[in-house]
Amino acid sequence: MANTWWELQILCEPDLEDSIFWRLDNFGCRGTAVERQGNSFLVKSYLPQFQAHFLDLAALSLWLRQDALCIGLSVPVMRWQLINEQDWASSWKQYWQPQEIGDRFLINPAWLPIPEKTNRLIIRLDPGVAFGTGAHATTQLCLESLEMRLSTTMPFTSYEKIPDPAVIADIGCGSGILSIGALLLGAKKVYAVDTDPLAVRSTLENIVLNEINPEYLVTREGSIDVLTELVQEVDGIVCNILADVIIELIPRMSAIIKPGTWGIFSGILLEQSKAVADTLEANGWVVATLWRRKEWCCLNVRRS
Repeated sequence: MANTWWELQILCEPDLEDSIFWRLDNFGCRGTAVERQGNSFLVKSYLPQFQAHFLDLAALSLWLRQDALCIGLSVPVMRWQLINEQDWASSWKQYWQPQEIGDRFLINPAWLPIPEKTNRLIIRLDPGVAFGTGAHATTQLCLESLEMRLSTTMPFTSYEKIPDPAVIADIGCGSGILSIGALLLGAKKVYAVDTDPLAVRSTLENIVLNEINPEYLVTREGSIDVLTELVQEVDGIVCNILADVIIELIPRMSAIIKPGTWGIFSGILLEQSKAVADTLEANGWVVATLWRRKEWCCLNVRRS
């Protein structure tokens, strides 16, 4: 029997999109997509029925209302309904189109043909139930940061050229989008971990979809404890999760880093950036840049 899912539909002002994405991600939603309707956005997201009760959804609606009122925007309208898994699997995909990110990437939904004329690095993606379609600001900031880190010339004169190719750890890999992007940019090997088994499955499926040799993208369920069993040290770390989780993980990262290891940390609201930066610096990292997109930011750092 097919599993049953909640389909959430939220009609909102465009300026609320990022905060709604953040709320939905924290709530455990998967496969979020956006459709423009006149001057408004219709955000659709999906959640397994067993993960939320009616009162939970009512509370989420209240949080979205409070978020809007706090920044002086119109209150979003949220509706929900139950659908079966087959309907969920096809419903949100119709709104997701190919997207250019940064100077080099093109994210192409797996069910759409690849553009005939493009010089960009193509990541074919079917995120399934995992977070990471490239639509969210945090994922975009990470991909753009990878472009900078894995380019032949560093823009910061105080930094020497990064050894090429690099061995990278992707902590909280989601759909595998950052791992695949790093390999396309020339990384030698990526070790990708996620505590969500559905995310691990999604990454494995996207490895096949992009015709990547699994020897170069090693994927496991778990976190830093699993990474320490797979690799002794890495040249770079990408971590697009949430600020509270990043702060908790930073001290444990010393098990796989070395002098000169760089890091890309996102999933961080601008108001949370100081707490993350302070924790990084207290653990021997130097924060080089903070890249911002709306209310989200990405910290590019290097081990001193």
